[in-house]
Amino acid sequence: MDKLHDIKLDRITFQLKEKHDFEWLESMGTVFTAFDKQDSGNISFGIEKDGVRKFVKYAGAKTTEYKGKPEDAISRLKESIPVYEDLQHKHLVNLREHFATDNGYAVVFDWFDGQCLHPHWSFPPPHKYTHPDSPFFRFKNLPIEQRLKSYKTILEFHVHVEKKNYVAVDFYDGSILYDFKNNVTKICDIDFYQIKPFINTMGRLWGSSRFMSPEEFQQGAEIDEKTNVFNMGAIAFGLFGGELDRSYEKWDAGPELYDIAMKAIQPNKKDRFNSVKELFQSWEAALN
Repeated sequence: MDKLHDIKLDRITFQLKEKHDFEWLESMGTVFTAFDKQDSGNISFGIEKDGVRKFVKYAGAKTTEYKGKPEDAISRLKESIPVYEDLQHKHLVNLREHFATDNGYAVVFDWFDGQCLHPHWSFPPPHKYTHPDSPFFRFKNLPIEQRLKSYKTILEFHVHVEKKNYVAVDFYDGSILYDFKNNVTKICDIDFYQIKPFINTMGRLWGSSRFMSPEEFQQGAEIDEKTNVFNMGAIAFGLFGGELDRSYEKWDAGPELYDIAMKAIQPNKKDRFNSVKELFQSWEAALN
């Protein structure tokens, strides 16, 4: 195993596979937290200056969980910038600026005081589902009205994504931030969203298999609005049901919404809703 190096920024200590210069970060403010366990090749920081907090995503350092080359992580991060600019929305974390450093690339967002619903490193399964401090466990124990409001936010954003001619790639519960104090939901980590037409040239696309459609595993398959529909249906089973156990016994949002979610996740595309907008309209009609 590679020797790990402790890196100290202000009062925060984290580890990398090799030393790295973060002098550029000092002028931006005080680092109050670091997210160093990502497998994307990015490392992220919470910084504060004059009472204003920001979230900095950075590629270029050799993070402990990343198996690839830092230059590939840099390229992917740069490629994500037009996605955030094109899909700017009130439910999406807000991009402020981006710039090159001597050894990498940094993207700066407004800070959102929410917790990730897939806290993989803090609460790995099964603790994610059972520990009272797990954000996912806490979310699942919120009143159904609050969870429905959160899901509406997710659907509204993806209607916008669809309108902008994008497909949602690698959207999963780790892309959902929830502010428990104010009951507000934001979307983050949309780096792999793609403009249509988009063909699966990889076989298994990026993403969590818990939320992926059959075509996201099929090389040569078209990834389109019906793929988005499947993704939204699978997310519904994560927020209101038993995730991969899609039985009605695990579902807690009533029979009408269950039928809608089941239609969304049909293996055959032709059996799903035609678009997220159509799914959203059916969902809202069932609620009203």
